[in-house]
Amino acid sequence: MILLTHNRIQLALHELRNGEGTPLLLLHGLGEHSPAHAPNSASAWTGPVYALDFTGHGQSTVPVGGGYTAEVLMADADTAVAHLGPSTIVGRGLGGYIAVLLAGARPALVRGAVIEDGPGSAGCGPAPTSQVLSTPVHTMKSPPDPFALYELSKDIRPPDYAANFARLAVQHSGLDVPLAVAARFRPAWLQAVADEAGVVECSVQAALELFSGARPTRSR
Repeated sequence: MILLTHNRIQLALHELRNGEGTPLLLLHGLGEHSPAHAPNSASAWTGPVYALDFTGHGQSTVPVGGGYTAEVLMADADTAVAHLGPSTIVGRGLGGYIAVLLAGARPALVRGAVIEDGPGSAGCGPAPTSQVLSTPVHTMKSPPDPFALYELSKDIRPPDYAANFARLAVQHSGLDVPLAVAARFRPAWLQAVADEAGVVECSVQAALELFSGARPTRSR
């Protein structure tokens, strides 16, 4: 396990399999943690396979008092990619949303991103809802942090916000196809991403075959 420092947080980055070539980075869903082994869908990937525990999950630091947003987790993933160099990303659920944000924010470093089904994909939807304010009770002594489960399940996912990040990836990655949607569950934000030109819909395996030889093919 590799410990990366992001502000005051220690992030756990796990090497699941070694290899030669572009790293594959796995981002888990809400309330999950990194798998112990590389998934079968990555069996043909020749590069090393890594998985990141988000803040408040797995073996990463649990902060005091919450403060979780999708953008905080995007910074977690950005820290991992800064360490690994140009990487392909597979994100489950919430991790898929984070993958889209990072692909748009760091188009030169994300060499393709795949969004698959998993917990936390929908957040609270595209707009704020009326809700009773409450504070999670800290009865759990190990991750996932209850604040993470509560706050990230209330995170707003506007379709136009996600689509803008997808558009940035399409325009600035230099790849003909920078994003692949493998998820069957389509909250509004993910449908907006899937509708963008330059985004394909296919299985995780097919997406990784596409990205395994990804090289810039368009001028930025």
